[in-house]
Amino acid sequence: MSESLEPELVPAEPQPEQERFIAERASQTTPENPWPLHHLSQNIKTYIDKCPHTWVEGQIIELNKRARVTYLTLRDVNEEVSVPVTLFAQETARLTEELERGQRVVVQLKPDFWVKAGKLSMLGHGIRPVGLGTMLERIEKLRKQLASEGLFAEYHKKPLPVLPHRVGLITGRDSDAEKDVIRNARLRWPSVEFEVREVAVQGVHALRQVTEALRELDTHPQVDVIVIARGGGSLEDLLPFSEEALVRAVYAAQTPVVSAIGHEADSPLLDHVADLRASTPTDAGKRIVPELGEEKLRIAQARAFLKRAVEMKIDREAQGLAQVRSRPALAAPESTLLQREEDIDRLRNRALAAARSQLVRGADVVAQLRARVRALSPQQTLERGYALAQTADGTLVHDATALAPGTEVKVRVARGSFDASVTDTKESNV
Repeated sequence: MSESLEPELVPAEPQPEQERFIAERASQTTPENPWPLHHLSQNIKTYIDKCPHTWVEGQIIELNKRARVTYLTLRDVNEEVSVPVTLFAQETARLTEELERGQRVVVQLKPDFWVKAGKLSMLGHGIRPVGLGTMLERIEKLRKQLASEGLFAEYHKKPLPVLPHRVGLITGRDSDAEKDVIRNARLRWPSVEFEVREVAVQGVHALRQVTEALRELDTHPQVDVIVIARGGGSLEDLLPFSEEALVRAVYAAQTPVVSAIGHEADSPLLDHVADLRASTPTDAGKRIVPELGEEKLRIAQARAFLKRAVEMKIDREAQGLAQVRSRPALAAPESTLLQREEDIDRLRNRALAAARSQLVRGADVVAQLRARVRALSPQQTLERGYALAQTADGTLVHDATALAPGTEVKVRVARGSFDASVTDTKESNV
């Protein structure tokens, strides 16, 4: 801290020559030559006095009113940070209503350092409560911004499991909301199990604790759905459930989230980003699990339907088998065999008759061809009394005048042949 203060240090006061030397800069101090404590305090005050006035918003967690001064502790609305604030009478006199614990305010702060005690405090100016209209305006502006980013889009919402193995529940400590969710869920499904995280559901700790519980349950291997529940309350009480950090945490969660905040009319931004919005914690308990009686009825109906379907299938198949069995082929299989045997005999007889007929026709054709061949054969000609004459070298004699008297010829007749000698030749008159 001393290093950051160096540019704003107050020059050391002139010292008599006989006194020890005081370093001008904090970095020049040593164990042998330290600063006097008042010198450090005065330098700190000089530095702090140059800090500008700053408008801040916070929540009053402690309030102590005196005659001329009001002391209060102001805490950040989201983080675990608080500072003491001092208000003088002229500041509180301007207020139209008394300050109260838990109230959210806007105030202009000026740091003030008390040199003698080394204490830092904040002087407040222009304090004013944050009105309902202002908070509603902020929530509406944030709602439009987040909606434009798609955080409320329906396609991003995850379906709830039909029967969750374990339900994560984020709610207030020993709250009615916790009892309503668990009681109504177990009335519908007695064996449902819960993983409960009891947290602050209003005030400055609510946002951090709810967000941490959500992230823890989102990574729990057995939690299938997460319910964030609390009872009704004023707008200020429900503000943590409209904070941007919580809305983005729910959007990023991998486990389906159910919002059950307040009553039907309450609608924090958590309702818009949650995968399911329940009107009340009681409604959430009824919607996260099925009703046991209804499920038993559905199972009984499904079993009856399956039974009827199986019976109808068996009946249809039995009728089909009966029809098949009633066919002659199965009712009297020997009659079919006899019929086929008769068909085979008939076809065999037809085949034999056709073969015999074909053989007879073939034999007639062969006989006719044989007769024609015989009629055209030289032997048949010889049978009619004709003869063939050949010379000694086997040449057929076609012209009798070509033979000289005394030529030896061989004459063939229908039955055998004989040799002859030509004594005379004559020309044909044909």
